[in-house]
Amino acid sequence: MIIDCHGHYTTAPAAHPAWREAQLEAVAAGRRAPAYPRISDDEIRASVAGSQLRLMAERGIDLTIFSPRASAMGHHVGDEAVSGAWTRACNDLVARVVRLHPGRFAGVCQLPQSPGVPIGRSLAELRRCVTELGFVGLNLNPDPSGGHWTAPPLTDPGWFPLYEAMVELDVPAMVHVSAVTNPNFHATGSHYLNADTTAFMQLLQSDLFRRFPGLRLIIPHGGGAVPYHWGRFRGLADMLGRPPLEESVLGNVFFDTCVYHQPGINLLLEVVPVGNVLFGSEMVGAVRGVDPRTGHHYDDTRRYVDAVPLTPGDRAQVYEANARRVYPRLDAVLPSPEEVTSR
Repeated sequence: MIIDCHGHYTTAPAAHPAWREAQLEAVAAGRRAPAYPRISDDEIRASVAGSQLRLMAERGIDLTIFSPRASAMGHHVGDEAVSGAWTRACNDLVARVVRLHPGRFAGVCQLPQSPGVPIGRSLAELRRCVTELGFVGLNLNPDPSGGHWTAPPLTDPGWFPLYEAMVELDVPAMVHVSAVTNPNFHATGSHYLNADTTAFMQLLQSDLFRRFPGLRLIIPHGGGAVPYHWGRFRGLADMLGRPPLEESVLGNVFFDTCVYHQPGINLLLEVVPVGNVLFGSEMVGAVRGVDPRTGHHYDDTRRYVDAVPLTPGDRAQVYEANARRVYPRLDAVLPSPEEVTSR
């Protein structure tokens, strides 16, 4: 099988983002937000039929691990109640996509994070999504402030209640920021990649995984600057008196293949152990155009992975086995590897 670990519901029916605008307008005016609109199953089917499902079929992707639109999580907007209502609506919509297309999507939730609000107040929604909606993971925003980085590092004890719940529920988190209000940063061109790099460095400096050996984190977008500067991070670990990366970080941290050119994928798979790389594309996401040099979409990452001279076993790890290991709750929605092999 080919499992895409990084998909967002960027094509949700228009009534969904329209309600978000109405919610925020009502809050700004001191009014109660309107009721969430009725969205039919047919509207949901149509929203993915010509986009995600079509591209999955064209590119030979069997299942996408699917979460709400990351840039729209908007944790910096409104208060805890506003974020909670929006988060629940987003997660419920993803759950409907999963229910309408069994075996093609697996749900991942956003959390109702708000600046200054303890992360423990997000755990009820995480538990609801995992135990009631059948979700297999979560997106964790390390910067709910929207680009001003007022939250403590991911290694701070303030995050520990979330990590305890993740270990208990056996679900991983993709470390994924949302929109940015700081004018110094372009959202997907710098803010996202800065966050990926920052998260890795925080983890390198800490003993977080000694405390939580079962914690699993995915750093998206190929790890930001991490693979390109692997020697820098190895050297910094040595200078800081930290264990080698293989001992302190790589048992718990994974990277996806959302890197949109062949040399980048080649470097990722040359530098990072193959057991730490999950196939991902973020299709219909941040980079949607066609590369004039190749004639193919930038986010058609399967072409890049296919072009890397991997052994069949290594390729199977990247496409399927690593995702099953990092997201063990996938086993509830996927056929077993033995069943796949027998087809």
